[in-house]
Amino acid sequence: MKHRLTVAQAVVRFLANQLTERDGIRQRAVAGFLGIFGHGNVAGIGQALLQAQRTGQAASGRAEMPYILARNEQAMVHTAVGYARMRNRLSAMACTASIGPGSTNMLTGAALATVNRIPVLLLPSDVFATRVATPVLQELEDSRFGDVSVNDAFRPLSKYFDRVWRPEQLPQALLGAMRVLTDPVETGAVTICLPQDVQAEAYEYPDELFAQRVWHVARAVPDPLAVEAAAAVIRGAKRPLIVAGGGVIYSEASGQLDRFARETGIPVADTQAGKGALSWDHPNAVGGLGATGSPVANRLAGHADVVLGVGTRYSDFTTASRTAFRHPQVRFVNLNVASFDAGKLAALPLVADARAGLAALRPALHGRRFTGDFHDDVAAWNATVDRAYRKRSGELPTQAEVIGVVNDACGARDVVVQAAGSLPGDLQRLWRAGDPKQYHVEYGYSCMGFEIAGALGIKLADPSREVYALVGDGSYLMMAQEIVTAIAEGVKLIVVVVQNHGFASIGALSEQVGSQRFGTSYRFKNAQTGDYDGPVLPVDLALNAESLGAAVIRCRTAADLAEGLKRAREADHLTVVHVETDPLATGPGSDSWWDVPVAEVATLHSTRHARAGYLEGKRDQRHHLRPGGQA
Repeated sequence: MKHRLTVAQAVVRFLANQLTERDGIRQRAVAGFLGIFGHGNVAGIGQALLQAQRTGQAASGRAEMPYILARNEQAMVHTAVGYARMRNRLSAMACTASIGPGSTNMLTGAALATVNRIPVLLLPSDVFATRVATPVLQELEDSRFGDVSVNDAFRPLSKYFDRVWRPEQLPQALLGAMRVLTDPVETGAVTICLPQDVQAEAYEYPDELFAQRVWHVARAVPDPLAVEAAAAVIRGAKRPLIVAGGGVIYSEASGQLDRFARETGIPVADTQAGKGALSWDHPNAVGGLGATGSPVANRLAGHADVVLGVGTRYSDFTTASRTAFRHPQVRFVNLNVASFDAGKLAALPLVADARAGLAALRPALHGRRFTGDFHDDVAAWNATVDRAYRKRSGELPTQAEVIGVVNDACGARDVVVQAAGSLPGDLQRLWRAGDPKQYHVEYGYSCMGFEIAGALGIKLADPSREVYALVGDGSYLMMAQEIVTAIAEGVKLIVVVVQNHGFASIGALSEQVGSQRFGTSYRFKNAQTGDYDGPVLPVDLALNAESLGAAVIRCRTAADLAEGLKRAREADHLTVVHVETDPLATGPGSDSWWDVPVAEVATLHSTRHARAGYLEGKRDQRHHLRPGGQA
């Protein structure tokens, strides 16, 4: 039997019948659509979603394919990323946008999803397949190629890309998209471009296309010989270290990591994506690693002779730009579901799901247990964090103090969301995560503007949790529109706006590289010098949030903030809590380094001085080429 449907109707019906399954638990592979309609998709995907809502009611009484009206196309991809990450990449969302700028606005979100290995389905509208009216509104004409549109920019940002020029091409495109969306190794942004005329074109599709499909997400088990080789390297270590990445959390491997660490005695450092894999007060937890990590973890990394990386991609922040691991004979064993990441740093690769891999590796160590001297250092570091959380009398709250107040206000299952600026560094060092899903800092792409939109996706994924979006004034000014979306959908968020009148992170980095905080302050420009060193701009972000429909609480002190967060938690609606902080106050450091080049020649003394410091840092940088499996 066949169904005569438009391409857009077929897309919606197909996606409504896709499920994922892992460990016997099933859920929708694509939970819903986020979108903004324009001339490129209103008659196609827009009509199909309306039809599904009005006539395609599921047995539950809910729409066959739920739809959420977004306010910014980039932001709606961030929302989809937050949703998928909270669902451990087992359920995703689709994003539809109109031709031209509507679709290219999603490019940044596509890059963010692919960098972070998060599944999201992008359906950008495209030019007419028939070319009968070329050039249509918003079409890019290229004198060299007749088949290129702006959507070709998605190709390098996508893990799967296709363009449906004819209705009969749709089944292959959809099945290819689902393969990648449900593959933990290959996942990322999946893009299917839909020409606007093809979206509305009808075709007789076979029944089989719309049958319920269950995509099994297998737990890849390690090769037994690889397990034994990895165990042999670890057994021979004197000062091993575990680096827990996001793969631990996506694999739901925290329980196995807990048991592995307790039985072996090996200290566990975490990455931004892996924070919370072990609770902060676990006896083996030593905090974040690398440029935004804790001094304790970085000291241990410097002495480690064997590093077991679990589910990490070893970004430059994690490795402190290849300066973190200083032992001259250091070897790496990388447990990762992706061979691409498992082979990094010339490691001995153990290609497997994190949970399955740890379960296999633990008995292979034959009871080997290590003793370390890190517990006193951890206790001293916790005392340092306590001091950073305390009030400095007579001044504006510090950013560290704000983090402490928010951390204290959070319950064990509450979620903090952040993405860019100085906050991620302070958060990785100072935040005390007690649950694997509590800490959500997007630091793969470090995209300003992710915070509120990402928080919306997280809350949609798990409405039972309170979600705190911690956003600086710079990020807020870039993308606050999804406050409106959350209010329209009746989604409660707690948005903490930290106002410090500029780019605090880049201001500090600018000073470090000898650029004197140039162009990093939100102040009036000095007409004589061209510097932004005039009075603070009269920007009222609290009033702006209020104009978008949010309830707003203004705070001046840490005590105000604590009370404001209490009120926001008790409320049943989105609340923005606004607090101003000292822009120059810094929290405790990581005792680590990050490679940001400094000008080799300069007339400025500050730059020349910074160059000397940069070259000193470069001296510790190294390649890791020693084969991980060799003694």
